[in-house]
Formats: sequence, C-alpha cells, structure tokens
Amino acid sequence: MDKKTIMDNFTRIAYEKAGFNGTWLFAENGEIVSKGAYGYRDPEESLPNNEDTIFQLASISKQFAATAVMLMVREGKLSLDDEITKYFPEIPYPGVTIRHLLSHTGGVPDYFGDADWFINIWKEENRVPGNDEIPRFLCETKLKPLFAPGDGLEYSNTGYNLLALVVDKLADVPYEDFLMQNIFEPAGMTSTRCCHIRRDGVPFENYARATVFEDGKWVADIDSEEDGDVVAFDGLNGDDYVYTTIFDMFKWDRALREGKILTSEEQQLMYTPAKLNNGEIAEYDDGGIGYGFGWGVENNPELGLIVSHSGGMPGVITWFERFIDRDKVLVLLNSREPKDVRAYYGFYYAMRAIARGEEPESIVTIEDITIKDPDKSKWESFCGKYEHPKNFDLIIDEVYMKDGDLWAKAIDDDGDPLEFKFYPIGENKFGRKGGMLEVTFGENCLMIEDFTCKKL
Repeated sequence: MDKKTIMDNFTRIAYEKAGFNGTWLFAENGEIVSKGAYGYRDPEESLPNNEDTIFQLASISKQFAATAVMLMVREGKLSLDDEITKYFPEIPYPGVTIRHLLSHTGGVPDYFGDADWFINIWKEENRVPGNDEIPRFLCETKLKPLFAPGDGLEYSNTGYNLLALVVDKLADVPYEDFLMQNIFEPAGMTSTRCCHIRRDGVPFENYARATVFEDGKWVADIDSEEDGDVVAFDGLNGDDYVYTTIFDMFKWDRALREGKILTSEEQQLMYTPAKLNNGEIAEYDDGGIGYGFGWGVENNPELGLIVSHSGGMPGVITWFERFIDRDKVLVLLNSREPKDVRAYYGFYYAMRAIARGEEPESIVTIEDITIKDPDKSKWESFCGKYEHPKNFDLIIDEVYMKDGDLWAKAIDDDGDPLEFKFYPIGENKFGRKGGMLEVTFGENCLMIEDFTCKKL
C-alpha cells in the first residue's frame, strides 16, 4: 500500500468536500510518510495554513496534564491514591483520588453541566475565571457526584482542571511553566505552549483561529452568537489549552518512545485501562476502548497496543494516535467545523484505516447520498410535533415543510434550539448536513437509532 499517495489524495478530497481544514502527519519507524496543509487559518481566508501552523489541541491536552502528574509522583510530591480533598478539603467529593481523576472514574461532574457559572462571571464581572476558581465552582454549584468513586466512567473535564491545580499547588512554578520546563522543552517542542489566547491574546504568529460556519459565513469562535461563550472557559487548565504543530506532536511521540520525559514503566501505567470497583475494565468508547491516564487505550489483536485521544471545541477537531508496538503515529489538526460532518468523519476513518494498512472507504457528503428527485407525497404526513426521548444528544421537536423541503426544529445537547434541512437518503429516511443524525419516519412516529418518538 502506497500510504503517502493515498493519504495525500484523501486529505485533498476531504478539503474539497469541506470536511477538513488544517494539517496532518503520519510517520512510521521514525520517518514521516505523509504530511501537509490545506485551507486557511483565519475566517477571512487571507492566511493559508502551512505545515508549521499552530493549532489548539483541545482535549488532547489531557495527556500533558497526566504526564505532569506522573512527574509529580516520581518526585514523591503526591501519590496516585491521594484523595483530592487532601489538597482541596472544601471540595464535596470525598473518596475521589488522583487515580480516579486521571481515568475519569471519580464521578466528578463536568463543568459543562453548569457552564452558566463561568459565563455569568465573564459577562457580569468582565473577566475570565481562572483555573484556581474550580473549587469555588464545585462548592457553589453543588453538583452531585455522578456515581461513587470507581463505580463508573464518565468523561470529566473538571477532573483534569483539578489535576492541573494539584500540579500548580505542588510545583515551584505555575502549571503552564511546569509543562514548558519539564515536558515541552526537554522534548524539543519549540512551537508548543499552554496558554490562554482568548483571555490574554495570541503569543505567537502562525496561529489557526478556531472558526465556525454561521449565518452562511465563516466566523471566529469568539465572534459567534452561538459559540462565543468559549471565552468564559479560557482561563482553565488541564483539560485543554495546549497549542502546537504537527511536527511538535511528532517530536512528542519520539520523546515518549525514547524515554526522554517518562520511563517505559510510567508510560505502561498510563496506558493501562482503568478497572471499576467490580473488577471490570471501564469502557471509554465503543469497540472495547478503555481509558488510562490521559489516553484512550486499545489492545488490537493484530497491531498491538494503540493509544489515542481526540479533541473538540467549537471550530476545533483534533486527533492523535500512537501505535506503540508498531512505531506509527497519526496527527490530524483541524481548525474549522466541517460544513458536512460526513465528509470529516469519512476523512477521519479513512486516515485511521490507512495507518492500519487497511483499505479506506470513500469520503462522501450528504449531497453524495441524497436521493435525486425524491417522492415527496408522504412528506406532509411527517410534519408535526414529536415527543422528546430522554438522555439523547439531539431532540427533534418539530418537523415542517419549507420551500418544498422537509425541515426540523431541534434541541441540542446543551439545550439550545437549532433548525436544519432534512436530506432524503432512503425510503422515509433522512439525514442532515451538520451531523451524522439519521431519522426514519413511520406511522405517526420517527425513529432515531433505537429510539422511537411518537407524534404528539
């Protein structure tokens, strides 16, 4: 398989189909096989991306927080079994340990569950809350634990904010400086830093601004009516806010393989999936993926140990995957939300397949699979209000006709309203452009995955 040619072609196609805007790198055995850049790093499309463009990593940043904690453990400044209340007695989550926080098994609620606390401070006090205010946030909001420590796995950004605070408390320098001095500089990651661009300004050139598509045009995340609240979270640490390039992430991979930052024993501990109190491995994602310390963990029967992490914020989609036993690494850094989510996921799954030596599937958009000249005779019968399923990310509230097409009024997982056009992709089956949602209409009902919602 000519991985370079295939990857180069897939990234070009993904860009042409509005599914990718950023940089990528794939390497095997320490040698770069495929790399490059497409698109722009500004909403105005005046500044093209290049291979040295700096991107926000989003949640891939968690592996650096976990590494910082492991360095603290090495120095004897903390134990993985220390309870977080040892460092912050006021936090109302007894029994939650450093180990629990690293593996998302502590039951600490995610701050996005009460994001208004941060937004209100930002808007009413005209300041961005700092990471040191996380204990106050937890005390004032009184968010209940999701489960007893060790009884489950639920992704928690707040847990990683707390881990960064512990490093802040125990190190001789602020968290951001600790990462620079103990991780980025020793690894040779000269274009990488932990910083707060929306709060403090951009400290470097060649930065890719997170960009969303709104009202028919590209806008920076901070200028978005829907997503501008991201400023309110920009003072946090641990869960996000590391900025870097594809080449520095390649250096990070090599530094780990060469033991420059962490020993092989320390890394093995980080790559071990967490077990719950009942002895079962906590499932982080479908397909038997567990979660270690800042890494998703897969034990592939053919390729061996694979560790990875994704990152996502408005206008930011990132992926970092390391094949520990095969010496491969894949980096995808994207600074625009895709106009067509299918195109991005087609690209994402294709690049991962190629890295594994598998034949990739074609990248398709919703237009590619839309039925041409569909029979619309039943569409009026689909219109109306529908009941809301519980615990579902996207709720279809109402279906209606507009300009001869079928549309939906919906509610997203943040409780915000949105409207979108349905595209016919099968008999009584429809998709949308901004996501992977597929809806099938039946007799006075609609079906989403395993959910059936009756018409009201």
